[in-house]
Amino acid sequence: VVERVLSPGEKYTPNNCILDNIENQIIILTGPNMAGKSVYLRQIGLIVLLAQIGSYVPAKSAKIGMVDRIFTRVGASDNITTGESTFLVEMQEAANILNNATSKSLILLDEIGRGTSTFDGISIAWAITEFIHDNPEVAAKTLFATHYHELNEMAELFPRIKNYKVEVREYDDKVIFLHKVNPGSADHSYGIQVAQMAGLPLFVTNRAKEVLQNLE
Repeated sequence: VVERVLSPGEKYTPNNCILDNIENQIIILTGPNMAGKSVYLRQIGLIVLLAQIGSYVPAKSAKIGMVDRIFTRVGASDNITTGESTFLVEMQEAANILNNATSKSLILLDEIGRGTSTFDGISIAWAITEFIHDNPEVAAKTLFATHYHELNEMAELFPRIKNYKVEVREYDDKVIFLHKVNPGSADHSYGIQVAQMAGLPLFVTNRAKEVLQNLE
């Protein structure tokens, strides 16, 4: 799908993925906006779905076991007519996952907890990840893309959680996206640089940098 919309000469960057129930159950994936985290999650989800229906998959090689369900929590949506906020919908989807997933499931989480305050969001995301790791009945293979870098600490505390990041390079206050997923953790999200690329006035982005320094 991505290849169809790329500019001529641009190639889709292939990435490996190792998920199992023994050592690599949960991957915490960090990296900037636009770096390719969501594409990576969808790539894995689609390949697993294709494999379950007996299709060929776009990979040099793949070893994929039986998956009973693919659970996703991606994108932002609300239900204004019934008074459900984006955050409530997100939590309802998360609740459905935690109440129905099994050790044979695949869970794809894209930004859990962003609809509330930072500390609330981090706390909920941490507790959800811990629950998936520690509860044998729900111990599904999980890919969790997040901007909460605090969650990278979990890899030191839980044996089956691993940190991966989408690689970027910084040149003169600009960000070059490499779209390559490697072990490790991203140190920041380059949100202000992405805002510059979107065309926000220079005053706003410069002032944002000052505010960021004060907050840090």
